[in-house]
This record gives sequence, C-alpha cells and structure tokens, in this order.
Amino acid sequence: MLFESLKQSCPHEWDAFVTHPFVEKLAQGTLPETAFRHYLMQDYIFLLHYSRAHALAVVKSDNVDDLRESAFMVDLLLNHEIGLHVDYCARWGISEQDLQVTEEDPANRLYTRYVLDKGHQGDLLDLLVALAPCALGYAEIGKRLLEGEETNLEGNPYREWIELYGGDEFQEGAQKAAGQLDRVAIRRGISREDATTSTRWPSLCDNFRTAVQLETSFWNMGLNPPSS
Repeated sequence: MLFESLKQSCPHEWDAFVTHPFVEKLAQGTLPETAFRHYLMQDYIFLLHYSRAHALAVVKSDNVDDLRESAFMVDLLLNHEIGLHVDYCARWGISEQDLQVTEEDPANRLYTRYVLDKGHQGDLLDLLVALAPCALGYAEIGKRLLEGEETNLEGNPYREWIELYGGDEFQEGAQKAAGQLDRVAIRRGISREDATTSTRWPSLCDNFRTAVQLETSFWNMGLNPPSS
C-alpha cells in the first residue's frame, strides 16, 4: 500500500502527528475546552477547503471511477459531513453563525492552501498524496484511541470525537481513500510492491512529509487558542 510506504519515509514526522499532545489530551479527556472549541471552529473552515480540494480532484481525474469517487466525496462533505460538524459544534455552544465569521488561523491557511496548490500544480496523485495524512491519519488516531487501554472513555467529554474517527464508517472511508491512492499510483507506473523505484518517489515523499508537518501544526494551533 502506497500510504504505508509514505509513512515509512517520514517516521519521526508521522509519529509527531499521530501522538501529538493534543491527541493524547483528547484520549485522557484533559484537553482544555477552550482549545477544543478553537480547534472545532478552525476545523469547520478546514472542511470547506477540504471540499474544494476534492472538487479539484474531480477536475484532475482522468478515469471515470476516480471521477465518481471524487464527486461522491464532494457530495458527502458538503451535504453530510459539514452539517454533522455544525451540529456537533452547537453541542459545544458554537453556533453556525459563529463558525461562518471565524477568522482563519494562519496554520489552517498554510495547510489548506498547500494542498490546493499541490493539486493545481500537479496531477491527481500529487493531490491525493497531499490529502492522505488527513483522512488516513485521523483514522489511525481514532482506531488507536478507541481501542487503546490508555484511553479514558468513561466521562470523557471528547468520547464522541474518538468514537467518530475510530468507528467503522470513518475507518471504511479511510480504506477507500487508501485504495484510490493505490489505484491512481499504479496507473502512473508506480509499483505496489516497491514504490521507491519510481522516479516520482522523492517528490511524493516530500509532498507527504510536508502535509504531515502541516497537520502537526494544526494540532499546535488547537493547543494555543487566541486570548479572548
């Protein structure tokens, strides 16, 4: 699986992302609520740009299956996931109006524009590699937290978040994303057995590593909400 090879190309950066203090505090239920609310508001903005990135994937697709898969993701995000996020934010005292007037944090801007830029400059594979740390990273984090003995679910205010990303529906979606990444790579001559032999390997690794580092910066942003 290309995703696993990309992870192995930057183990320290990946570990810093998936075991970030923000994540560990979620697992223990000790994350300050102000930090989580700030994260939720920025994540709303991220989801809008994430939808745009998948819309760009429709444009970049040169195969009918990829067209359908990318179009499905746009529909899912805009007509389902964002609505669920708005409802979840409301349970944390954040209205949809609050979300719509939230000022975008620089870390959010850097990450989302990077993904869109890779998509505009490159092909579908470049875009999917830049997107991979989000869906597949959250799936790995969610599964580990939901199944881990060190996680404190009882009375944890973030239990719903953990159960969402560790749950079957999100896990299945992440596997589909990994499968599409493999299929697109194979059509571009990148071996499933040894992707490192491809002439594109160095650029794909650099792309992936940068996206992982920007995900880590997103967690850093969450831990440091602006003063009220």
